[in-house]
Amino acid sequence: MAKLLPRKIAHPLEAAGAAVAFGLFRLLPVDVASAIGGFIGRNFGPLTGISQRAERNLQRAMPELSAAERKRIIRGMWDNLGRVITEYPHIPEITRNPGKGGRVEVAGMDNASAIHGGDKAGILFSGHLANWEVFALALRDIGLPYTQVYRAPNNPIVDRMIRKVRRLGDDAIVPKGAAGARKALEVLKSGRILGMLVDQKMNDGISAPFFGIEAMTAPAVAQLGMRFKCPVLPVRIERMSGCRFRITAYPALQLRETGDRKADLRAAMTEINAMLEGWIRERPEQWLWLHRRWPG
Repeated sequence: MAKLLPRKIAHPLEAAGAAVAFGLFRLLPVDVASAIGGFIGRNFGPLTGISQRAERNLQRAMPELSAAERKRIIRGMWDNLGRVITEYPHIPEITRNPGKGGRVEVAGMDNASAIHGGDKAGILFSGHLANWEVFALALRDIGLPYTQVYRAPNNPIVDRMIRKVRRLGDDAIVPKGAAGARKALEVLKSGRILGMLVDQKMNDGISAPFFGIEAMTAPAVAQLGMRFKCPVLPVRIERMSGCRFRITAYPALQLRETGDRKADLRAAMTEINAMLEGWIRERPEQWLWLHRRWPG
């Protein structure tokens, strides 16, 4: 009971603070809310202790950068993260009319033809780039609704708020863990699309190079693609300027199956990590360098 009491107090207080901030930013025009978030992020984020992790990650992943270049990227990362947070209340507006003159440009959708408008299973994957929260509603609007692997916030009240804004019903999410793994199988068995962000560390995953450094990598995207013989489609999001984005679908990966399961999985995840790395190198300030991505 003593352990539950702090949560009973902390969670409502935390949720109340989030609701107030959410409401205030919701009242502002979307471009103003995004700009304020960027200002707060880039001016105060670099002063936090966790920002040192971004510095260490950049030193390891891109040792060729100067101290000034790392500082610029970290400041840009915080600008982007601040915008992601203050854009939350405006996600439905941001994702309205994607590819039709709205805030989200769409490119490469011919590459999605294998899973577009049919009943064949497919997998979409991306990373924590730009505003990754834009994906679900934007892709739903262009006819690519997917069930996403979702890690709920620790605070269930905040979780309900987020899911309401993002219009995430129980049928639209796969929770992480054993129950989520079973649901992911059900999604693909029923011929639906599964969406995954695959750039985070997984301690019990497989080792694959990322920026030339071996990193524990979640192999589920390759495992499921091989099991169901379904298209595995890379999808990238970029922040073009302010609160405007571009989503690009790339050709489905060709997953090789030689009979050596372990080697095939490593080859697939090496290819996926290389693709993510390429996107990050092009716009390093738009990736979340705060992850504990590499050992040590």
